[in-house]
Amino acid sequence: MASTVNVLLLASVFFFAEAANELAKGWGDNIDWMTLEKAWQRSKSENLPVFLLIHKSWCGACKAFKPKFAESTEIQKMSEQFVMVNVEDHEEPDGDQYKPDGGYIPRILFFDSEGKLLDDVYNKNGNPKYKYFYHAPEGVIDSMRTVLKRQESNSKVKKEL
Repeated sequence: MASTVNVLLLASVFFFAEAANELAKGWGDNIDWMTLEKAWQRSKSENLPVFLLIHKSWCGACKAFKPKFAESTEIQKMSEQFVMVNVEDHEEPDGDQYKPDGGYIPRILFFDSEGKLLDDVYNKNGNPKYKYFYHAPEGVIDSMRTVLKRQESNSKVKKEL
């Protein structure tokens, strides 16, 4: 009886771990990914910026970038200061704000807690025709730092007011 309980307990742990990482889609199981709908609510209530990764399951560039992104401990650590969203295939949201300079993939967009696209935060070392395309963790980390510095600066200004 005890062994059956242990097997069921272990199976339920694996089930819940798998369900929790379902939103990762291979982009980092240690990141707290959430749906875009929940992200807007959390971002506003906790005054956190939104990190939006848009990719496709069939995309070669996405497949090449995915393991590099997932292995970055720095991205994982910095992700704790963002509301992280990872949309794939049919989950891609509609609207011009999600395609500021085209619908290429993968692209990473940052939004403030009011839902405004931070259109000046992009891959500074990338192709200017595809500003939000990232192929290496270093570019993502640079953009995340930019957003966090801005967030810190804005918080200081609000406190002074």
